[in-house]
Amino acid sequence: MNAFTPLTRVQMAARAAQDIAEGWYVNLGIGIPTMLADHVPAEREVVFHSENGLLGMGPAPEKDKVDPWLINAGKQPVTLRPGGSFFHHADSFSIIRGGHLDLCVLGAFEVAENGDIANWATSDNDSAPAVGGAMDLSVGAKRLWVVMEHTTKDGSPKLVKRCSYPLTAMAAVTRVYTNLAVLDVTPEGFKLVEMAPGLTLDELRAKTGAPVIAN
Repeated sequence: MNAFTPLTRVQMAARAAQDIAEGWYVNLGIGIPTMLADHVPAEREVVFHSENGLLGMGPAPEKDKVDPWLINAGKQPVTLRPGGSFFHHADSFSIIRGGHLDLCVLGAFEVAENGDIANWATSDNDSAPAVGGAMDLSVGAKRLWVVMEHTTKDGSPKLVKRCSYPLTAMAAVTRVYTNLAVLDVTPEGFKLVEMAPGLTLDELRAKTGAPVIAN
């Protein structure tokens, strides 16, 4: 078996950020997706949206410049770029439901080969808003990408033939970025775009719970 090093969370975010196009309006989910904003090339104009009512978010503020009234949907402090705005929650969801977002990037527990996504959980603490806006984002954005680990901590596949968790949305995911590979969701199933350096196709298929199509 060849030696390979899975991508780190930062590397996963950086890889996905490369594919965000100039001029897109983008919503980033909680977790690894939030990190994409730090890796979009500075010369590329991308407008970031948050479902709690922000458009034109900038990077995280320095610790001594935090505005407690300016946070994203994950309750993290953010900044606002010149020309950015904040508005009512209902107006924010009109942007989502009206199909005005070019891309949404979410994390997930499972993604099925037909694009079904399962990514919500209930929690005893108040760290995340359970289902939140993920259902609206999954069906409202023009594209849905998922960034997540390829397997669970015990090695079980997170890319599967059919999701075993309750679904967030059906047939919504178009591309998946993991620590092992980038895969498109096609009518035929998961199609390989690229793999982590040193990983073989057989090794990738062994860690995936659905067939992987390679050219």
